[in-house]
Amino acid sequence: MNGGELRRAATLAASAAVLATGCGLSAELDREADPARTGADARPPHPASGPRAPGPPDSRPSSGVRDPSREAGVERPPPGAHNCPASGIRVSTGMVSATMGLRAMPVTITNCGTRVQRLNGYPDVRVRDVDHRPMDVMVLKGPEPITRLDDPGPHPVPLRPGESARSVFVWRYSAVDAASLRGSGVYVEIGPSVGADRQTVEPEGGLDIGETGLLGTTAWTRITD
Repeated sequence: MNGGELRRAATLAASAAVLATGCGLSAELDREADPARTGADARPPHPASGPRAPGPPDSRPSSGVRDPSREAGVERPPPGAHNCPASGIRVSTGMVSATMGLRAMPVTITNCGTRVQRLNGYPDVRVRDVDHRPMDVMVLKGPEPITRLDDPGPHPVPLRPGESARSVFVWRYSAVDAASLRGSGVYVEIGPSVGADRQTVEPEGGLDIGETGLLGTTAWTRITD
């Protein structure tokens, strides 16, 4: 496999990671790569479905001892709760997908605390350069005019302990100085809403958004997979 094929394979792998968000990015990336592709050819085939065989019954004997965490009104701390920020929410970013100058990155927040977290709307975002200085990036509520990505809009998203929600960040490529990283959003501060605590993350490769770019966001939506 030559260098061009390797780069193409890497791009396809990155795109697949973001396509799993289920936010309509698949269709938008198709339009970016091939604007003339429409109709039935643009729709992926539906997977075959059928009745599922019942699973084996739970044969574990009862110990006769009550589990307090299963009682009504008692939440079991999710895995990793000992590393949970004081806010009870952990922020993480996924792989950046790149197609024809369009960039897209999934952002996930997970309720790592012990109480319900309630979301409704868009993340609060600040972009900083390699020296932690704020960049003149305009953060938008919604993906337009950057791209026509599906946006669920503000809606209540209650997250129980262990549950997660996702937003997709989109932007257009702008030249970045490889030596100084000028134009790269190396650090991104993300909060669940305006006024809430923001956490600083370092997306792999940074955001090649330029000094005065636009950053679109979709509203938080629950992850159900």
